[in-house]
Amino acid sequence: MLNYISQLFNKSFAIAEMEFRKLLHDPTELITRAVQPILWLGIFGVAMSKVRAIPTDGYTYLQFITPGILTQSVTFVAIFFGISIIWERDMGLLQKILVTPTSRLALTWGKMTSACIRGLSQVVIVFLITIILRIHLRLTPLSILGAILITVLGASFFTGLSMIIASIVKTRERFMGIGQIITLPLFFASNAIYPISIMPPWLRVVATINPLSYMVEGLRSLLVTGNLSRLPIDIIVLVGIAFGISVLSAYMYPKVIV
Repeated sequence: MLNYISQLFNKSFAIAEMEFRKLLHDPTELITRAVQPILWLGIFGVAMSKVRAIPTDGYTYLQFITPGILTQSVTFVAIFFGISIIWERDMGLLQKILVTPTSRLALTWGKMTSACIRGLSQVVIVFLITIILRIHLRLTPLSILGAILITVLGASFFTGLSMIIASIVKTRERFMGIGQIITLPLFFASNAIYPISIMPPWLRVVATINPLSYMVEGLRSLLVTGNLSRLPIDIIVLVGIAFGISVLSAYMYPKVIV
């Protein structure tokens, strides 16, 4: 059993290393991904902070939405990661990978790890933007480690969801369309850019079961409010859904070959 677990982790890291090398050969993806948080914080956040119509519990609006924009950036990186599976299938690489003795769970975890690295790059980008815009955050060793943990868990969940979609659809165009349909409603039906308290009752229910809301709440408690009373619940939920989606995406993996 211990030998199986050891091999599972070793093969997962091997897959992650392979994916990471792709990123090193073409780091332009990280540069282009920086545009989105810059626009949200530098334009939308600055403009909305002048309105003062959204209750933010005494914090500036830029402070309030920074965890939400970080969550959105990580989510967008992760949800479109599954397109690599479609690309590998079209190029004939996926068939070669699947005939190796590597388990599908190791393949799933490896790609999740690679997506997490991309997600952590968004953390660095957003933190740099907050420094430039002079947005005050609670940047302590505990809050930074907590933000990394929540980012990894959230990226893992949405990467797993992305791989499930890629296992079902046949074309990259359809995948991109489904990705947009999923991410935008989740973002606007969360507590990312406005508190749940001002939502209509039906939207509050949606926000309560929205995984993105737990990411935002955890990051906001660590980086803005310092109130960690609900942090254990946020982490438990994220751990549960990340592990569950990894098992489901591993099960769906065989269906990519048709």
